[in-house]
Amino acid sequence: MLTGLTEFISSLSQHYGDRPAVGSLGQSLSFTDLDILSRRFASWVQHHTDLKPGDRIAIQLPNCAQYPVVLFGALRAGLVVVNINPLLTPEELERQFNDAEARALIICEAFAWRASRVLKRTPIGCVITTHIADLHPRWRRWTISSCVRLRRGATPRYRIKGSRPLLRILKAESGRVWQQPGSEERELALLQYTGGTTGPAKGVMLSHASLLANIEQIRSRLSEAGMDMPQVVMQPLPLYHLYSLTLVLAMLSQGGYIELIPDPQDLKQLSRAFERSKPTVFAGVNPLFISLCQHAEFTQLDFSTLKLTISGGMAMTESAARRWNEVTGCTITEGYGLTECSPVVSVARPGAGHRGRVGQPLPGTEVRIVGDSGELMPVGESGEVQVRGPQMMLGYWRQAEETARVLRDGWLATGDVGQLDDNGELRIIDRRTDMIKTSGFSVYPSELENVISAHPDILECAVIGLPDEECGETIKVYVVANNPRLTMREVREYCRERLTSYKVPRSVEFCRDLPRSSIGKVQRRELREIALRELRDVQRERRFS
Repeated sequence: MLTGLTEFISSLSQHYGDRPAVGSLGQSLSFTDLDILSRRFASWVQHHTDLKPGDRIAIQLPNCAQYPVVLFGALRAGLVVVNINPLLTPEELERQFNDAEARALIICEAFAWRASRVLKRTPIGCVITTHIADLHPRWRRWTISSCVRLRRGATPRYRIKGSRPLLRILKAESGRVWQQPGSEERELALLQYTGGTTGPAKGVMLSHASLLANIEQIRSRLSEAGMDMPQVVMQPLPLYHLYSLTLVLAMLSQGGYIELIPDPQDLKQLSRAFERSKPTVFAGVNPLFISLCQHAEFTQLDFSTLKLTISGGMAMTESAARRWNEVTGCTITEGYGLTECSPVVSVARPGAGHRGRVGQPLPGTEVRIVGDSGELMPVGESGEVQVRGPQMMLGYWRQAEETARVLRDGWLATGDVGQLDDNGELRIIDRRTDMIKTSGFSVYPSELENVISAHPDILECAVIGLPDEECGETIKVYVVANNPRLTMREVREYCRERLTSYKVPRSVEFCRDLPRSSIGKVQRRELREIALRELRDVQRERRFS
């Protein structure tokens, strides 16, 4: 029985040795390579820095082979990893660095200019830089660097005094001995920032034990589906997002190979990587599935090796699931989770197709549905989803009151509205905070989005509620159309034929794209803030006209 992630990491090379483990841009590392390089990084931390077990180290990298190397190395040195989105603004970085009290930072050179502007106002004293091509042979580094510059343009100049190149660290530390820290089962492993169940970003404290528990739960569910053999996994979703990271760790634990995609928006490169690696497992989210099914090069690929497509992080629409199945011949398996749960709570049975369900809870996980007054809801009735299990977080970083609000007697109040059916399968309806109250009725945006996105001329959409004196809230839908002739009237007529009258959007706005999170989840809150500002401006103009 493994007691910590350092034992887990060591066990990978013992079991799988020279099998390929991770790769990106045509270069791969074996399990032995990961073991050696992560030991070197851990040794460097122990012998050349004043970092101590329990100190926080921020990792700000895109998907590349360096990510598991430094992640494993930091954990082996007893550090607490803080995963950071590379696209955060300098102001957002400053807030997260200070809140986590991070003492070290590992950052990709392409994004270092943002951090360089705020480092002096943070506790960070140790900075390690890397280029996305660092672990490739020298001749390939130049080629990849040139291609990146052509696509993204020149990187803004920056200067970080005393920064160390990761490649030099890994080469220089080959003779040092890494010393494994002491017992870690209950010790903090990750400080993962999230919006939590409500409000601004919080640091979710995840222990070695909770992460190991979730890895084992995922493995068990994969085994039930006959997917317990080594798989070839394509991972376009960023590893700094916990859904992506935990899936990768679970697949590595059974000897799988992970093809990391640095830029999932580059559909041409993604398609070519798919053709090259011939994955058996593909992980994605709703917008990515839609984009790929619209990309001519991807739709012409051979999908005969693809056994499992996993979706998580946001709701799937029926139209996206149907189109993916038509293109690839592989049904999408949905899961549900939260960062607070390390993150997976439930996974649907592979091959079952899109049925609006996210499956039964993982082994050892309990789910209950609770009403507004705290009463348990019967089968088929909706209420707040609450979760309990070994993968639960320790709490929110230095936010005891917020922790106590959502975590009681081991049960996490998720803030999601859902139902359980007779088979114990969970259906997620929507976020409680996104529910729209109009004319005394409750309307869930995801229900409307699922219906509206099925229109043949609509790629995707997002629904929000706006304040209204007469009916409480009115419904507005933002539409991304693939037909420039589509009109607001046609959208509303389509809705009238399929929805109850009070669910028909009063307002329709066409847009080129929708605001998204780091994994592609549509940010309804941002859309609502924009709409409210526009509404206030209109009201102000009327007063002064």
